[in-house]
Amino acid sequence: MMTFEGLGIDERLIRATTELGYVNPTAIQEQAIPVLLSGTKDFIGLAQTGTGKTAAFGLPLLHIIDAAEKYPQALVVCPTRELCLQIVKEVELFKKYMTGVSVVAVYGGSSIGLQIRDLKRGVQIIVATPGRLIDLIERKAINLEQIKYVVLDEADEMLNMGFQDDIEFILKNTPQRESTWLFSATMPPEIRKVSKRYMNEPKEVTVGKVNMANKSIDHQYYLTTAQHRYETLKRIIDFNPGIYGIIFTRTKVDAQDISEKLTREGYDIDALHGDLTQFQRDKVMGQFRDKSLQLLIATDVAARGIDVQGITHVINYELPDDVEVYTHRSGRTGRAGNQGICISIIHAKEAYKLKQIERINNSQFHKLDIPSGKDVCRKQFFHFMDKLLSTDISHGDYETYVPMLAEKFAEVSKEDVLKRVAAMEFDRFLKYYENAEDLNLRDKGRRDASDRNDRGRSRDRDNGRDAVRGDNRKEYRSGSGGGHSRLFVNLGTKDGFFKASFLQYILDMSDLKKEVLGRIDMKDMNSWIEIDKGAAQQMIRSLDGKNYKGRRIRMNDADNGGGRR
Repeated sequence: MMTFEGLGIDERLIRATTELGYVNPTAIQEQAIPVLLSGTKDFIGLAQTGTGKTAAFGLPLLHIIDAAEKYPQALVVCPTRELCLQIVKEVELFKKYMTGVSVVAVYGGSSIGLQIRDLKRGVQIIVATPGRLIDLIERKAINLEQIKYVVLDEADEMLNMGFQDDIEFILKNTPQRESTWLFSATMPPEIRKVSKRYMNEPKEVTVGKVNMANKSIDHQYYLTTAQHRYETLKRIIDFNPGIYGIIFTRTKVDAQDISEKLTREGYDIDALHGDLTQFQRDKVMGQFRDKSLQLLIATDVAARGIDVQGITHVINYELPDDVEVYTHRSGRTGRAGNQGICISIIHAKEAYKLKQIERINNSQFHKLDIPSGKDVCRKQFFHFMDKLLSTDISHGDYETYVPMLAEKFAEVSKEDVLKRVAAMEFDRFLKYYENAEDLNLRDKGRRDASDRNDRGRSRDRDNGRDAVRGDNRKEYRSGSGGGHSRLFVNLGTKDGFFKASFLQYILDMSDLKKEVLGRIDMKDMNSWIEIDKGAAQQMIRSLDGKNYKGRRIRMNDADNGGGRR
């Protein structure tokens, strides 16, 4: 079996990886590192999240940079602040025995002045999010002209977040690069276009199949009615007493609402969504990482880039529309060879989405019955007994208290003591689930028929929408024709927005999905947004009259006498 030593990396890196417990490289590390050590070959690595991609590019970068030169030689671009910090943390561990090597993280939500100061001290490796990096480029606070190596990590995530223009801008500002290394879990057409434009005959390595789900993950689903979705979620949590997981919702409203309900009922949970300040977000993530929180509930936008080890479960409160989003959600568990479980709560009308995910991801979903109230109580009871039996009593002077306990319980049988202990622990569960109803969807035949009819109607609607959005792109972008409106808003690039951050802001504020949007045209002080007519009023209600950095937002229908160019 291959070892890190056999890959040919610097002896100092071997010492660090050995101390970290790294002996045998993962598949992506074994195939990528020998290619990247040359430093002159463009590279595309396709592998699921959690397969060790940071070490796959971090170790070669540390091997080939010149520690004596105090200017930026390598640039790593990633989609989110959390991933940026995680990469820096890992690279710092790898370079433990390499003196003179400096790594700096630059990202939004933190003091740009402090980051500029760190850059001026001399740095060889920069890890950055696209928006903050472009800000530094435009302020002339960073010089990328001597960058030799550019790494695009989680490239598909960056494109999903709307960073394509930003990535191309960054690549244009690194004219002396000797190689570009692109790492991604999936390979959408947009990434293929970027690779053809900016990479020269790249070596491509695929670990597993593109879009294929991680084989360490058990994909399960529970079928219920829409109105029983919350109760089903609660029952799944209760049936898995040792759960440490993330629950995904479509909107920030759902995330906050479910978090508040579960908190009131005594669960250790908090929510991540777009309304949180950076301080609040950091606080929630800190509590989740140190396991003060058992559960985190998040939207896809808010959860991007989260990388936490040891997650046992991912729960889809609703299935996403995009198969790649499902792949990214499920990839939060089953990492680094550990087993994980991804659970989806669905109703009959969503069953066709499962088939689509199964087909594209080449994975199999297992249908499970929603546990009964008695099942939950039994599972909790056995979990408590296991905890009781495994409690460490070796370090305390408990022998001192045994005679007193024996005297206290002299008139009580062992069976009664056990019953009382169980009552103290399980009284709440037993009362709650005493008359619990069956949440499973049982009337399969009739529902399947209505499901087919609904899916047919849904396809008709989707086909009509696709006809507007598809080949006739010119008509779609006209703004006033067809089923679309054009909205004016008095926010622009002068407010600190790039297109991707602006898109994220308006979607978070309105709880709409990006599929309802068309072209976004941004100017210094104003922007124009093309949007499905059915969603236009919701966006206007959500933003018009609100405040952004002390400025009152004005949004209206540009085609009905609102904003004018």
